[in-house]
Formats: sequence, C-alpha cells, structure tokens
Amino acid sequence: MDYFKGIDPEIVNWVIIPALIFLARIIDVTLGTLRIVFISKGDKLVAPLLGFLEVLIWLVAITQVMQNLSNFASYFAWAAGFATGNFLGLRIEQKLALGQVVVRVITVDSAEQLIDRLAGRGYRLTALDAKGTRGKVNLLFMIVKRKKLKEVIQIIREYKPNAFYSIEDVRSVSENTVPNDEGKRKLNIWKHFPLRKGK
Repeated sequence: MDYFKGIDPEIVNWVIIPALIFLARIIDVTLGTLRIVFISKGDKLVAPLLGFLEVLIWLVAITQVMQNLSNFASYFAWAAGFATGNFLGLRIEQKLALGQVVVRVITVDSAEQLIDRLAGRGYRLTALDAKGTRGKVNLLFMIVKRKKLKEVIQIIREYKPNAFYSIEDVRSVSENTVPNDEGKRKLNIWKHFPLRKGK
C-alpha cells in the first residue's frame, strides 16, 4: 500500500493493519453501543449522527479485512476490537449516566425517616399505603436522574436496609406538576403507576 512505503511488508501485514482494524472496530462498536442507548432515550439528533460515523468507520475496517483475507491476525484484531468496543461503550454510557430512572421502594414498617431524608436532599417522591400478600406495606415512587441514582440507593440502604427496591429506565417524563398539601409542587407521575391505594 502507498501509505506504508518504506516499511517492511511483514510489519505492515502482521502489525500495522491488524492494529488499525482493532482500533477501527473499537471506535465503531463503541459508537454503535452509544447509538443504541440514545435510540432508547428517543434522541433524534445524536443517534443518527453516531450511526453515520459508526458505518463509515466500519466500512474502513471491513475493507482492510477483505483486502487481507489470508492474514489471520486481521480476524483476531476484528474480533478483539468488537469485544473491546462493547465493553468500552458500556463503560462510557455508565459514566455519562444519561436519562432518568424510576425507583420503587417497598417497606413493611414506617418510611417517614426515609421520606424526610430524601425530601431533605431535594428529591421529589410519592408515597402511599398499600397491601401486600403479608399485610400492609409502604410504597415510594421516585423519578431521578441516573447520575443521582447512586446517592439515592445509599440513602435507602442507610435508612431502610431491608427495604425492597427496583429501578427502571424511563424514556420520557411528564413535566406536569400538581400542588401538594403544603402548597408546594411535585411531579405528577400517577399516570405511570395505575395502582390502587390500600385500605
């Protein structure tokens, strides 16, 4: 290849080309992983842009593989780049902490201290009494940004270590608010949870 004039062909075939394939695969798979995340969030701008770059880089990588079919190092570089790209893409997504999640907490005993602590930290939540198979329980619902999730879990474990909680991704959240008993405003999330209040 003209790009590698003056370099030992063996080094080009067994080192440089596999390294380029490896790096290209890392980049395109990482972009692909992030693209899927943005699609799940309903992003109509970033996802197509990432898709364009992903396919462009993929074409460069597959072209090098097809031109070096007798070079098994290219195959290993392709596979290793794919695996590394998946890992790196997920790590980046975790660091970015995109979007929001809904946290559901179920406790058997009183959750007043937990509610006060979460409210004191500025988290909006909805609490209600309900009935489980073993009697009355307290249910808490919160919608928080993913970057704040770690703090919320720490608070739950600190105040209610035996509480059951679950976490789900939320694609979109209504911005409507309703006044509470104290004249403040809180997020209206009832339409997302059609639960019946216990007696």
